[in-house]
Amino acid sequence: MTQISTNPDWWKEAIIYQVYPRSYLDTNGDGVGDLAGITEKLDYIASLGVDIVWLSPFFKSPMKDFGYDIADYCDVDPLFGTLADFDALIAKAHSLGLKIMIDQVMSHTADTHPWFVESRKSRDNAKSDWYVWADPLPDGCPPNNWLSVFGGSAWQWDTRRKQYYMHNFLTSQPQLNFHNPEVQQAHLDAQRFWLARGVDGVRMDACVFHFHDRELRSNPPALVRDTSTVTDVNPYGMQAHIYDKTQPENVAFLQRVRAQLNEFGAVSIGEVSSDDALAQMAEYTEGGDKLHMAYSFNLLTPVFTASHIRKQVEEFKERVKDGWASWSVGNHDAIRVMTRWGGTNPSPELGKLVLAMQLSLKGTPCLYQGDELALTEADVPYELLQDPYGITFWPEFKGRDGCRTPMPWTGEAPNAGFTSGTPWLPVAEPHLAANVAAQDKDPDSMLNFQRRFIAWRKTMPQLTRGDIDFFDAPEPVLALRRDVAGMDSVLAAFNLSAEPVSFAWPASGQATALDAHGLPGEAAGGRVTLPPYGAWFGSIPADAE
Repeated sequence: MTQISTNPDWWKEAIIYQVYPRSYLDTNGDGVGDLAGITEKLDYIASLGVDIVWLSPFFKSPMKDFGYDIADYCDVDPLFGTLADFDALIAKAHSLGLKIMIDQVMSHTADTHPWFVESRKSRDNAKSDWYVWADPLPDGCPPNNWLSVFGGSAWQWDTRRKQYYMHNFLTSQPQLNFHNPEVQQAHLDAQRFWLARGVDGVRMDACVFHFHDRELRSNPPALVRDTSTVTDVNPYGMQAHIYDKTQPENVAFLQRVRAQLNEFGAVSIGEVSSDDALAQMAEYTEGGDKLHMAYSFNLLTPVFTASHIRKQVEEFKERVKDGWASWSVGNHDAIRVMTRWGGTNPSPELGKLVLAMQLSLKGTPCLYQGDELALTEADVPYELLQDPYGITFWPEFKGRDGCRTPMPWTGEAPNAGFTSGTPWLPVAEPHLAANVAAQDKDPDSMLNFQRRFIAWRKTMPQLTRGDIDFFDAPEPVLALRRDVAGMDSVLAAFNLSAEPVSFAWPASGQATALDAHGLPGEAAGGRVTLPPYGAWFGSIPADAE
């Protein structure tokens, strides 16, 4: 059973595991994963050694954006089951010592949500200003140059009100007006509904998008094009998004969210996608009165160098006073890390190295389903694409379907044991051999390595809560030190390449090797030698240089 510290800051020592419900396990044969399937696999999740299970949205939705377009914040979509199924999931998770974190998609709703249905009826109904509406310019154009992340203008004409409404994503995802206090309260009421059912935390989707500039000023061009939040084929990255998101009013709202979470002892993690994500992460997590932690897209890019990873951690450390980061290298919005960082035919050892590196950074790691199997990005043909984002930007950007294909549970059953029906996305052929049952039996598999490494990390307070400093090392080596007052320091070096590397690190000459982590590497005479995707850990007295 997973054990979580009684420390009030236990979440700093925890590991988050994201489940994308549509693709985890289907128990009724309709081809889509469901809550009962997650409940059935909670023992497996607990066996990984993780502490928090983040569930992507399972609320009532027309599924234009697969649940991130919510039509009822306080009910389960029949596709996933019922409220009783959710209650059963919570009970089973808690019996295993697991915490459940749900996705809160507050910035926008589905256009079928009753709030929007009423809002668009007229300009003077009770919810007329619950969404962001604006008159056209004299020439009929939208009020400004704001763009949608999913392509085109962020404004959609509505014939009922003869006005434009704002949408940061799909046209069917209208933007709520957070300047209206009734909107804020409605979200807090919905959040309380789930907290009262036993939810232990919330992941705040698109949390920088809550507020917009009241004056609707146009964004200026970006001085440096953003290729972290979006790809370089998306014009969204060509603007400096200083008016359509990351508004100062958001801080006070996040404080209200935190106050409510504190009532229930629940935690929060925010998704930060902005031009200067590290600064936003720092602002939203410092002070202990807003988000508990936040993650950005900065490690979800194709850039896989020691200098890039070091820069993200060091810059966050420099900017933040007492806030906390979550470092994510994979999730439902990014090309799978094995392909993104390993190419078309990645080494199986890459997954082990990436996990060890991620879990050695200062912050709460967030892991994505299937990465424990070292799954690669699935190649979904155009005719089977489901993601509207990918359909819009195809072929240069194929969307997010490739990281969302079903979990392969066994090599024996059809569809790798995911469903007895036709899966909503095809099970990738290369994933069949990487199935859970096969890896479970293989002591050298990625799955069993992850279990062992997580268990070892729990015995190393330096890695779960220590301070972090980096050493200058030749690319592609990431070398760091983790320190907890009164304890020996832990040194770690990671070879991010498929070639062996050896480098001088005088501090390693004073170290005692730590060997229970399971990665190959050695140090002797002040020199560290690492095989391809190898790593070395050592312990030195705290006062040693």
